[in-house]
Amino acid sequence: MATVAFIGLGNMGGPMAANLAKAGHQVNAFDLSEAALKAVEEAGAKAFNSAKDAINGVDFVVSMLPADHHVEGVYLGDDGLVNYLTKDQLVIDCSTISSEAAMFVGGELEKAGIAFIDAPVSGGVGGAKAGTLTFICGGTESNVDRARVVLNDMGKNVFRAGDVGAGQIAKICNNMLLSVLMVGTSEALQLGKANGLDPKVLSEIMLQSSGRNWTLEVYNPCPGVMENVPSSNDYQGGFLVDLMAKDLGLAQQTALKVGAATPMGALTRNLYHSWSQQGHGRQDFSSIFNYVQPAPKK
Repeated sequence: MATVAFIGLGNMGGPMAANLAKAGHQVNAFDLSEAALKAVEEAGAKAFNSAKDAINGVDFVVSMLPADHHVEGVYLGDDGLVNYLTKDQLVIDCSTISSEAAMFVGGELEKAGIAFIDAPVSGGVGGAKAGTLTFICGGTESNVDRARVVLNDMGKNVFRAGDVGAGQIAKICNNMLLSVLMVGTSEALQLGKANGLDPKVLSEIMLQSSGRNWTLEVYNPCPGVMENVPSSNDYQGGFLVDLMAKDLGLAQQTALKVGAATPMGALTRNLYHSWSQQGHGRQDFSSIFNYVQPAPKK
């Protein structure tokens, strides 16, 4: 068992930290939310009032934060953790941020002799709670292997995509594809409904046909078709529209940097941005199903 500081206890980080504690690791937890700290305390973690106190004496530091500036601020900002981390600790950042930010943070920590990997996740809130996440890592082979003792108790798959920053690129490629699949699945189900088909039957047909995909298998966007998914809970409790829009923005930045053609990614990013601007940013990303519903008949 390891000693782990976990920083950032949101919809993803909270269940991840709880799973580490339940697995028998000593978990020092920090978040600005008292409610989030209380929840992981109930799972067996120990709450701390600051990140720098939480990391004292641990083997691993895991962070799950919203965006570039949060990660850069925690590690490199005024009184950042770079001033308190030791050379025998490994930093595992599970946030989804730009590859440039991951490489910048990793590079600055490396200058101080501190090991770092970026390890964004796939699997959503359900995967975080169930401990079935996929970790997509960027870093040296030895550092990724070293991290497995922690990652394996939060997920079922650990991949090394390449050096620091590669995990972020692989993650945004995956999320870009996921968003395209979600929009396409939503359009197909809405088209079937508009023509009198039962969306549950249509889903079963497509699951056994060439349109089969992950959204149909485990995350159907049509309310009432599948239990225990956000679409059947008023699109609550999943991966936010705002977060998908953020990831798609990162994908477009990355594509522009290398001149890659991503027309479907660009269109899908615009759809999610528009849906967010209409007030749906805090809903699950499968709520795009409602964005593509047919116009009412006159």
